[in-house]
Amino acid sequence: MKKKHYEDIGFAKLDHHRAKRKGFPEVVFAQGKTPEQAARIMERLFKKSGVVMATRATGEVFKKVKALLPDAVYYKEARIISAGKGLGTGDWGLGFISIITAGTADIPVAEEAAVTAELMGHKVDRIFDVGVAGIHRLMSNLKRIKKASVIIVVAGMEGALASVVAGLVDIPVIAVPTSVGYGASFKGLSALLTMLNSCAPGIATVNIDNGFGAAVMASTIIRSKIKDQRSK
Repeated sequence: MKKKHYEDIGFAKLDHHRAKRKGFPEVVFAQGKTPEQAARIMERLFKKSGVVMATRATGEVFKKVKALLPDAVYYKEARIISAGKGLGTGDWGLGFISIITAGTADIPVAEEAAVTAELMGHKVDRIFDVGVAGIHRLMSNLKRIKKASVIIVVAGMEGALASVVAGLVDIPVIAVPTSVGYGASFKGLSALLTMLNSCAPGIATVNIDNGFGAAVMASTIIRSKIKDQRSK
């Protein structure tokens, strides 16, 4: 019988093999869990790998985690808790990830992406509040943006910024729709549909408010580039 690569703690089955499969350990989605459950899961994951991260975490969750893991850090705007020295398997090099927001209200989702990417060992360049309502703000940063290895565009309202950016660069663009907007934005559905229906090539779109997923996708792209270079 094959050895189980997970730990059953009753209310959760912890995937201790994920770092070998994916390049980083299992990340805890704290939302929906009790603070006690989230803290217990993080404690067990940390004990096994020496590093742990949780997304969508509140201050209450952090208090419980801090009691078990004194070195834990809380990134309030990103709603991320981490303990240990990074989730990545080393310095990936190969440039940086540019994270762009349409507006200031999109920053919390962008910070989830930025902090996730940084914890995974990537350099991040933050460019905030350059949406299409003042397109000159984007244009004045375009030379800087074009130096990135991957671009993450975070936008609510109608979500047009991702299409604009993708039409100007030859770099992979990951679009993140946010739930920012008035009633007819339908809590991010409008931005999601705009991004999915973009006529600009080279865009991959993640779910609404999913900054974490965008950062993991960006990391995957960069790691694939490095593997290609090393195989040559």
